[in-house]
Amino acid sequence: MGADSVMNGMRQGSNPAGWLAITATALLLQACAEKPPSAPSVRLYSADVTGGAKSCEVPKVAPVAGQETPVAVKVGNDGGWCGITINNGGKPYGAGLLATAPAHGKVLIHTVGNDTRIDYTPERGFTGADTFSVKLIPGDAIIRASVSVVPP
Repeated sequence: MGADSVMNGMRQGSNPAGWLAITATALLLQACAEKPPSAPSVRLYSADVTGGAKSCEVPKVAPVAGQETPVAVKVGNDGGWCGITINNGGKPYGAGLLATAPAHGKVLIHTVGNDTRIDYTPERGFTGADTFSVKLIPGDAIIRASVSVVPP
């Protein structure tokens, strides 16, 4: 007995409540089946935001392929990182290569959600100026950071 036979039997039968229940269930299942799959959401974990410096000033940056983008960063040296957040048309870059290392800190280039983040952490106790540069792949854009490290 096929689905059409069952439905016809329900329409002709004496149980209107059963017919309504089956119809409602069929409509709900049809509505669920027609929904397009939802896009995966971006997940940020506490590890992605833990350890940031209390004082971190970074302007919005939009790297351009084949060009150098200067970025002025100001960070308080309380042991935390200060991050430059960028993306490549709404998605992270494939890679970031440290082209020039900082003299008084360290740099971590990693993906956070749909962005690439370049984190600078100054050496403990250091205050003053520092610089570094990062080459972004694809596109060969370069981020040249001038960092001002101030007391916490």
